[in-house]
Formats: sequence, structure tokens, C-alpha cells
Amino acid sequence: MKKISRIRVMVYMMVFLGIIFVPAWSWAEEAKPGKTIDNLQTAYNGESNASAKYQAYAVQADTEGYHKIARLFRAAASAEQVHLKNHAEVIKSMGATPMADIKLPMVKSTKENLEDAIKGETYERSKMYPDFIAQADDENNAAAVQSFSFAQDAEAEHAMLYKKALENMDKWKKADVNFFVCPTCGYTVEDRPGFANCPLCGMPAADYLIIS
Repeated sequence: MKKISRIRVMVYMMVFLGIIFVPAWSWAEEAKPGKTIDNLQTAYNGESNASAKYQAYAVQADTEGYHKIARLFRAAASAEQVHLKNHAEVIKSMGATPMADIKLPMVKSTKENLEDAIKGETYERSKMYPDFIAQADDENNAAAVQSFSFAQDAEAEHAMLYKKALENMDKWKKADVNFFVCPTCGYTVEDRPGFANCPLCGMPAADYLIIS
């Protein structure tokens, strides 16, 4: 069974019980200095580039007539913006300045772009963020644990949506469906949310951003 950090368990329990609905860096315990600040910068840079890349992929998808896939890419880009802003808040709370080196993405066909997106999201959810969470937990940085955890769980959802799109490209070509993104944690859903509160952070679903 996958080991879950004690701080991450605490964070999710507090969210579930309704104790917190605001970013964890407002109540985080004092963190020990270490590698987490570097990991935050890496994540901030990665999310910044992912957002720019998905916006470019959305343009390509629209060009090819895959309008629903374009909306998915725009929704993911919006979610990455949420993640980078969350990371930036923690970075600034630790006395550093968020830095990103945004590179022009290599845009290919929509099919290839979906495959690239799946690969990137899978790496973040299964390798990068779990490692970052473990390090932040070791350094008692609850704010970083929450920011990383929100991103990891949202990326897992993105990967599933990208796989669904890849397997149903023809059906997704002209489907008129919006996507919804949580402005607090970046959780992304296809069509209107069927729940009252975000399953990750507790934000009211009525406050989700509509991506069309």
C-alpha cells in the first residue's frame, strides 16, 4: 500500500471536516530549511511551461477541428495557472521570488500533443510530486505539502481526461461541452460538477471557473 505522509493526512482530514477552506500557507507550522524551496521553484517553472504549452495545444486542436479537446487543453492550462500561483505563494512566504523560464513549446498534431500531455501529467502525478511531497513532509513544510498535493491530484485527473480524449478523438471533434476548474486547487471536471463542494479542497462547486 502506498505510504501517505502524516502532514498530507492531516491536511486532507482538516479539509474533509471543513476546518480549512483557504491555502495552507496561512496556517502552516514553521518549516525547516532544505530542498523544498528548490522543489517549489522546479514545480513553479514546470507549471508555468505546462500552462503555456497547453494553450498552444488548444490552438492546434481548434485548427484541426477538435473543439472539445481544445477546451480540455484550455482547462488544463487554467488549472496549471492555479497550481503555479499556489506554489508562488509558498515560495514568497519562504522569502524567495518565484522564477520561471518559459520556453516555446513544440506543437505537433493533436494526437501527438495528447500523447505528450499524458506523458507529462503521468510523470508529475507518479514521480515528481510524490517525491516533492515526501521532502516537504520531512521538512515539516505543511504549506508546500498542500500545494504539491493539490497539484498532484489534479494532474491525475488531467491524465485521465487526456486519455479519454485520445481514445475518443472523433467523438470529441465537435462536442459542445464545457470544462470546469476549481480556482483553489485546480481540480478539473468535464461538464458541470455533480457535487456541492470540490472533492480536493472543499471550495463550493458553484465557484468553479467555466472553460469554454
